[in-house]
Amino acid sequence: MKIIQSKNLALKIIIGLCFGIITGLILHQNNYIKSWVLINVLQPLGEIFIRLIKMIVVPIILTSLIIGISGIDNTKNLSRIGLKTILYFELVTTLAILVGLISANIFKPGYGINMSSLSNNIDLSQYKDFSNSIQKKEHTNILNIIVELIPSNIFQSFVTGNILSIIFFSVIFSLGLSGLPFKNKNLFINIIKTISETMFNVTSIIMRFSPIGVFSLISNTVANFGVLSLIPLIKLVVLVYFTIIFFIFIILGSIAWFFGFNILILLHILKDEILLAFTTSSSESVLLNLMAKMENYGAPKTICNFVIPTGYSFNLDGSTLYQSIAALFIAQLYGIKLTLFTQLTLILTLMITSKGIAGIPGVSFVVLLATLGSIGIPIEGIAFIAGVDRILDMARTVLNVVGNALAVLIVSKWENQYDTSKGLRYYKHKKV
Repeated sequence: MKIIQSKNLALKIIIGLCFGIITGLILHQNNYIKSWVLINVLQPLGEIFIRLIKMIVVPIILTSLIIGISGIDNTKNLSRIGLKTILYFELVTTLAILVGLISANIFKPGYGINMSSLSNNIDLSQYKDFSNSIQKKEHTNILNIIVELIPSNIFQSFVTGNILSIIFFSVIFSLGLSGLPFKNKNLFINIIKTISETMFNVTSIIMRFSPIGVFSLISNTVANFGVLSLIPLIKLVVLVYFTIIFFIFIILGSIAWFFGFNILILLHILKDEILLAFTTSSSESVLLNLMAKMENYGAPKTICNFVIPTGYSFNLDGSTLYQSIAALFIAQLYGIKLTLFTQLTLILTLMITSKGIAGIPGVSFVVLLATLGSIGIPIEGIAFIAGVDRILDMARTVLNVVGNALAVLIVSKWENQYDTSKGLRYYKHKKV
């Protein structure tokens, strides 16, 4: 599979990042021009880039799943791969929640912070509808969750970007497609492959805009919050970054080692995607490149096209880890001591609320609203971390990307379909 990468894209992104930080710092010190530049230049440019990324996600996931599932030999193999994938996702996501809770309980980032110094404000009304819909889902049973999974109108799911419903439809559609005569099925699959290849070209065009998108998004963040504004929340920021680094190198590293992989090699292969995901806070921006690189690294195309799109809804390690730390941080700010039972409730809540959220900036922040309410923590506490949420989002997006990349390799090895020689050749080529 061809990798979408313009010449020196990583260097251009780094340049955009550096200029964005400098521009943001300058604007932060000049309130007179800051508002005009943010409203008329930086925010529109950043929104354009995010909208371009969101625009291509649904067709990419739809075509990738159809190609991936139709390429699996039979329904029995699909069921086995699907079961292993979901089992792995749930295991690693639960580990992420536990690591986050343990980290927050040990280091207690919310203790000793002067509440009056946390002056960030946020309008929670924009998240109200989303939060209410999630809270309704928390207090229901498994059958009702399945009902919500099945779209009553698939076109509405496309419009709203309901990833879980799109995945469900893609799986059912692919199973129906597999029952057609080979001639008819092959003709349609070739059309889908053509659409998929077209989306690669579209993504390549969009990626040319990524340095400008990175510049505008980082400039906007630094201009609004500056560097000194992080001081009251420095413990939270440092803890989240430290815990995510720990999870990547120790937890995911151990899992990779157990299955015969090296996490350092994986990070080297994904260095460009990690940089782009970090600067844009959007794992969707690297979706196609992630599938391409994992295929080139030895994972079969069918598994890449199934596991990675599914992981965007079921395997958000960074998001769940962050949410568990943030929930305890806010509880500590208010002096609320959470019992073991309450923290177990938090784990179960996060396992539900983290499903079905796309890898777009700020979604973890929305899910956190619903999570806090479920365990009796005032949702007003969200206001105290709103100012640094963007900075935290950058780190958790990286973990989401790395976690999904490793998941493909694990499932491939689990299925005895990983091509070791192909992976070795690709890594040697990347080192040159």
